[in-house]
Amino acid sequence: MSYSSAALELDRGSQPGPQRTEGEEHRTALLGNRLSVSDFVKIQKVFEPPEPTQTTCMSREEFMQRMTEIVGWGTKEEYGELFDKVDVAQDGFLNWDKLTSFILLVLYENDDPAKAAVVPQWKDLEFLPAKHKDTIQKVIFLKSSSRYLTISKEGLLAIWGENLKLQKTLPITSDATKLKHLWVTSLVSLENVNKIAVAFTSKEICFYDLLSEEFPCQYKLQGMKGTPICMDYWYDPLDANESILSFGDITGKVQTITFTTALISLFEHPAGACANEEATVTITWAELLSGYHRCCSTSEHKLHRGDWVRQVTYNASLDAIISSTTNNTNTVVLAWREKSKKHLKMTSFNIAQGIHAFDYHSQLNLIVTAGIDNRVCLWNPYVVSKPVGVLWGHSDSVIAVQFFAARKQLFSFSKDKVISSDVGSTVSFWMINNGQKIKQFTGCHGNAEISTMALDANETRLLTGSTDGTVKVWDFNGFCHHTLNVGQEGAVEISQILVLKKTTLVIGQGRTITVFQLQNFNQFFIQPEEWKGGIQHRDDILCAALLPPQTLVTGSYDGEIVLWNKSTENAHHVLHPDYQRPLESQTDTEPQNLLGAGRNCSSPPTGDQATLGACSFETDIKYNNAVMRLCFLEARKNIAVTGGANLVSCGGSGYVRFWDTFKKVLLAEFLAPSGAGSIIMSTDKLNQYLATGDLDGWLKIWNIEEYGLNSSESKITQAPALIRSFQPHEDQISALEMCELGGHSLIISSSADCSICVTDVCGAPVWIFGQAKHWQIENCFSLPKKDANLMESEIQEENVREISLLPKEELCLDPTEHSLLDKKNKDESTYKTRSSEVINLSIKYKGKNIHKKKSYNLYNDEVTQKSSSPFRSLSIGALKALPEVRKPAFLLEAEQYFREEQEEESPKIPELPSLYETLKAVFVEKNLFPKEILDHEQRAKQLCQETSSEVKIKRNKKHL
Repeated sequence: MSYSSAALELDRGSQPGPQRTEGEEHRTALLGNRLSVSDFVKIQKVFEPPEPTQTTCMSREEFMQRMTEIVGWGTKEEYGELFDKVDVAQDGFLNWDKLTSFILLVLYENDDPAKAAVVPQWKDLEFLPAKHKDTIQKVIFLKSSSRYLTISKEGLLAIWGENLKLQKTLPITSDATKLKHLWVTSLVSLENVNKIAVAFTSKEICFYDLLSEEFPCQYKLQGMKGTPICMDYWYDPLDANESILSFGDITGKVQTITFTTALISLFEHPAGACANEEATVTITWAELLSGYHRCCSTSEHKLHRGDWVRQVTYNASLDAIISSTTNNTNTVVLAWREKSKKHLKMTSFNIAQGIHAFDYHSQLNLIVTAGIDNRVCLWNPYVVSKPVGVLWGHSDSVIAVQFFAARKQLFSFSKDKVISSDVGSTVSFWMINNGQKIKQFTGCHGNAEISTMALDANETRLLTGSTDGTVKVWDFNGFCHHTLNVGQEGAVEISQILVLKKTTLVIGQGRTITVFQLQNFNQFFIQPEEWKGGIQHRDDILCAALLPPQTLVTGSYDGEIVLWNKSTENAHHVLHPDYQRPLESQTDTEPQNLLGAGRNCSSPPTGDQATLGACSFETDIKYNNAVMRLCFLEARKNIAVTGGANLVSCGGSGYVRFWDTFKKVLLAEFLAPSGAGSIIMSTDKLNQYLATGDLDGWLKIWNIEEYGLNSSESKITQAPALIRSFQPHEDQISALEMCELGGHSLIISSSADCSICVTDVCGAPVWIFGQAKHWQIENCFSLPKKDANLMESEIQEENVREISLLPKEELCLDPTEHSLLDKKNKDESTYKTRSSEVINLSIKYKGKNIHKKKSYNLYNDEVTQKSSSPFRSLSIGALKALPEVRKPAFLLEAEQYFREEQEEESPKIPELPSLYETLKAVFVEKNLFPKEILDHEQRAKQLCQETSSEVKIKRNKKHL
C-alpha cells in the first residue's frame, strides 16, 4: 500500500475536534485510526533529528505531553494508549520508524477484509420531479444543445436543461396512438439533421424537427410488418450525409435504413406535394424496398427467428450491426455489411439464458453482455465459442452494461436486493449474495408497525402498508412521494398491497377492497375511490391475487374466495372448500351447499358472532378455512383447455388447496404442517416448487410440477412429493419469497424470531442475514448434492417423528383413512379444542394483536403437544359413567408383595450438651474481629457523622 493510499484511509472521519466525533464507538476507537495526514506531518516534524545521522526517541511521558501540545486534540490517556500499542517490545521509548511501521501494519491487516466487505458508496440519488404518467422508455442527451430528452409510454416528451431542470413537455403522439393500449416504444436522436425518431406500437416511426418550437412531425414511416421496439442511429462525423438508422422488432427482424443525403433530405418528397414545410410526408416500407427513394437504401436479416430484439446498434469500426435477444440461441448477432454486396454476413453468439443488453468498446475490441444468469461476459467479436472473460458479483439478472472509456471503467446494473421491515417501522435493504445490510430507513410510519410491503411494476418504488391505515410510496433513497389514506374511519391493519397497471388495490381489516387510481398520483395525499363491485365478502378480506389480464381473486377469513373481473370490478363467483355459488348481484349472499348438511349455523356470521354467542364454537371451526395466501400458477398455460389447477390457497387450517378457476372446482388439497395451525406459502416462477411455512418455524418444500393437473371429478387428498423439510426459525414464519440465483431456486424467509434466512431447494445450508462475517452464497452451490435415497430416508425419518405426535389409534390408519377420519370429525357435534394462535401478518411475536379489532384465533380438531395461551372456550357436559375398575394384584394380595422386615437396633447417638452448659463467656466484637477492621469501621462512622453535621449546617445557613 502506498503512503498516499494509507493517508486516504486514515483521513476518513479524522478531522480533529467535535466535528470528527460521532458517537461513543468513534470516541473510544484507537487514536491512530483517527489521525489525519496533517496530524502525521506535525508529528513527523517533532521526530525530526537535528542531524541526519541521529534518531529522535521519546519516552511514554514525553510522547503524551508533546503530542497533546503539537497535534492540538486528544487526551494524554489516548496518546498513552497509542504508545503502549506501538511499544510492543516494552523498550520504554519509540521513534518515527516505530510509529509509522505500526500504523501501516494496522492498515495492511484491515485492507483485505475492508475491500472484501465494502459496498460502493454512491452519492444519494436525486429524483427529478417529472410529469410522466407511465414508464420512461428512453433517455438521450443532445450534445449540440446540451439538453436531455425523456419519453414515456403515453407519448409525453420532456426536455431537461444541462442542470437537470425541466424546461418543457410536449405530447408526441400520432393519430393511431390515441387509441387504447398503443404507446411509444423507443426514441433516438438524429443529431446531424436536428431531428428525433420515435417508434410506436402502431408499427410506424415518426421523425420530428427539433429546430421548430412545437417539434412538428416531418416524416411518418408506416407499413412495417412488426412493431419496432428498439432503435439506434449513427452518422459519419467526416461526412454527415452518410448515416444509418437501425431498428429491431418483435418478430426477430433487424432492419436498417442507410441515408446518403441526410443533410439535404432523408426521404424523397412525392411529386406534386405542397410546399408547406410543416406538412407531414407519409412513406411506406414498401416504397423503401422498391427503391423509389433514391436517397436511402434498406437491408435486413431474420436470424433471431421470432424472438424480440431487445437492443440494436451499428458500429463503424466493425462495420456491423449488433443485435441481441433474451433467447439462448442466436443471442447476439453481428451482421457484417459488405458494400459490394447487398446481403449481410452473419455471426452469432449463443449465450445461456440470454442477455438483457450489451455494449462495445472499440479500442479494446470487446463486447460486454449483461447476462440473465447474473454474469457479465466479455467477448471477442471474432471468437464465438466462449467469452474471453467473465465478471462475477451480481446475485440477480444484469439489466444493463456500459463502458466508460474516459475513466477506463465498466458499469453493470442489476436488481439484487432483499427488502425487509419490522415492527419498529424500519425498512432494511440487504445484499442477497452475502447477507450484508446496505441501507436502512427508520421511522417510516412513526410508531406504527409496517404490516406489508410491495414493489411497483418497474421495481423503482416501494409501497409500505402500516397498522395506522396508511400506505406510503418511497423511492430507494428514503424519500416518501405519496401517502395513501386507507383507514378513513380509523386505524386499519393493512394485510396486502396489490399494484396493478393503472390502479393500486389495498386489502385490510374489512370486507371491501380499497382502490387508488394511478391518475391521482400527482399529489402527496391520495384518497381512495369507490370499488364498483361493492361488498361481496361476509368477513374480513385477508389476501388477493391477479391472473392477467382480468381475473382477480380475494380470500377472506371465513374461507371464501371471490372471483372478480378486474376491468368491470364486478364479482361473478364464490369458492369455498364446502360449497360454491355464482354471484348475479350484490345481494346474492346465500350459498349453494354442494356437500349437504354439515353446518349448524345457517346465517352468515357477524363480527360479534365470531367471538361470542351460542354459535361461536362452530364458527371457530368454520374459520379453520381462513385464506391467508393466494397464488396463481401463471406458468401453467392452456389450463382453460386442458383442465387442471391454476390457483393455490392456504391458511388457518394448515391445508393447501388447488383450484380450477375456469371450472370453479376444488381439485386437490393436503395438510402441510404436522400439527394444526396457520401457514403461508410461496412458489417459484416456473411453478415447480411450493414452499410452506408454519407457526413453529418449519419450512417445507414440495414438488408441484405435476400436482393438481387432473380434470377428474374426484378430489385429490394425497400430498405432493416432499423435497425438503427443516426448521430454519425458532418461531412463526411471517413471510416467504422464492427467487432464482445462478440457476438455483432460493427460498427467503423471515420470522417472528427477528431473523431472515435464505437457502435453496436441494439442501444447501441456511444462511442468516446480518452476520458479522459475510458469507458468499455462491460457494454453497458448489457443494455436492445429497444422494436422492439419503434425502428420501431423511424425509421419511422426519415424517416418522412428526407422525409420532399423533395418538396411537390414528397411527394405525392409512392416509385415506386419515382423511376420512378428519372429514368425520368435522361433522360431529363435539370437538376437541386447541389453544389459540394469533395470525401475524408481519414480523411480530404472538400476542401482539390482543387489543385490535378482531384477534384471528384459529382452532383445529386435533390435540397438539404444546400450548402458548389459555383456552378460549370450554364445553361442560355430563360425564360418562366409567366402567368398574379392578384392583391390581399387589393391592388384593399385599402379603405376597410386601414383607415385613425386622428392624435392627441402631446405635444410639449421644445427646449434645445444651448451650448454656458449655458457654464460658459472652461473645463480643473484640473477640470476633481483628482490631484493624474495628478501627476502620469506627473511623468511617465518625467521618459519616461529621459529613452529615456539615450538610445540616449548610442547609441552616441557606434558610437564614
